[in-house]
Amino acid sequence: MIQSLQSIFRIPELRKRVLFTLAMLVVYRVGGHVPTPGVDGHALAMAFAQARGTLLGLYDMFVGGAFAKASVFALGIMPYISASIILQLLTAVIPYFEKLQKEGEEGRRKITQYTRYGTVFLSVIQAYGISIFLENFGGAGGVSVVPNPGLSFRLLTVLTLTSGTIFVMWLGERISERGIGNGISLIIFIGIVARNPNDLLQTVRALQTGALRLSQAAMLLIIMLLVTAAVIAITQGQRRIPVQYAKRIIGRKVYGGQSTHIPLRVNTAGVIPIIFAQSVIMFPGTIATFFRGSELAQRFNEMFSPTSAVYNIVYGLVIIFFTYFYTAIIFNPVDLADNMKKYGGFVPGIRPGQKTAEYIDRILTRITLPGAVFLALIAILPSVLIEQFKAPFYFGGTGLLIIVGVALDTLQQIESHLLMRHYDGFMKGTKLRGRR
Repeated sequence: MIQSLQSIFRIPELRKRVLFTLAMLVVYRVGGHVPTPGVDGHALAMAFAQARGTLLGLYDMFVGGAFAKASVFALGIMPYISASIILQLLTAVIPYFEKLQKEGEEGRRKITQYTRYGTVFLSVIQAYGISIFLENFGGAGGVSVVPNPGLSFRLLTVLTLTSGTIFVMWLGERISERGIGNGISLIIFIGIVARNPNDLLQTVRALQTGALRLSQAAMLLIIMLLVTAAVIAITQGQRRIPVQYAKRIIGRKVYGGQSTHIPLRVNTAGVIPIIFAQSVIMFPGTIATFFRGSELAQRFNEMFSPTSAVYNIVYGLVIIFFTYFYTAIIFNPVDLADNMKKYGGFVPGIRPGQKTAEYIDRILTRITLPGAVFLALIAILPSVLIEQFKAPFYFGGTGLLIIVGVALDTLQQIESHLLMRHYDGFMKGTKLRGRR
């Protein structure tokens, strides 16, 4: 591992990419502390402490705490993520977007441009909603978060937050182009990881005050290691369907004849089902915060609190539903079978065409179930750790899946650069065959 880290800085191109990525991430973190004009940061922090466990807390996690500070990056990259998901859903139902997706590089370029337009549109709407929310969001002792509310504050907030989101989107695209890894994913990754030092500090304080016993801390550490290993295994797990391509003679050349496979991931949908499910399950609690004097709202809030059995059961079932739903949208067995048939590919023992599509769909349905159940368990894990093991921090759920997924993807990209330059990689101890 140490030799691999040293090898990164021996390759000029890789060293430049890594340093550029780190510099862009530092810029993002610094921008997360620049406050939005017209907001009382202290009053907002006191008021926001009451919003944990709601959609506001979930949103704040993705933007690395910038939302709770009402910084210029308060919206973060989430409008871009939302626009990307909307475009993916539209691709499945609108023929125009489906056609664009199949047009290759030019089609992808147009979809990216539409995603940017959608990002700006969603940013304006969300920024205006946040400006109204801040005006009505009371701080400690009834102190207003916005000392001078009005139209001028709303317009300034819309301009500031929208510009911040566009800049963050630009940072992510520059990282993907000139850095290492997926820039958008790394920005979300660094926002989540930025909370870890504070979590570690809270754990130390809990041990010092006796709120957390040493045996409980040791058990938590073991569980965290085992869960992380399981997440890595599920993230990397796949079912390989063998594919054989028939030989074709065109002129004097022979094409095809090789064997390959279709890798079907156990967790094809990734972290999206948990994000969808969290948005749905936290909606009642979020609405209840605006009706604190209502008895019905209070009951809803108690029923859908993370510690209740109703919350965890409904949460798990919604995750399983969205896992199948999103997998069906992003993976089309019929198109895959048609493309295989067009290029002379077939699954041994299965008739090409419709039978192949049914075969792939049947396997995908089966392997998606353990992946969906695992996602549900990982999502419920933080509540169990906090309730049963008195964990002073949030571990599991969306954050853990994003951290593991982005870390593996970035390491694989670094390893590919190392192997291209005949260096040993991170993931394997083997060397290239051509190396003497």
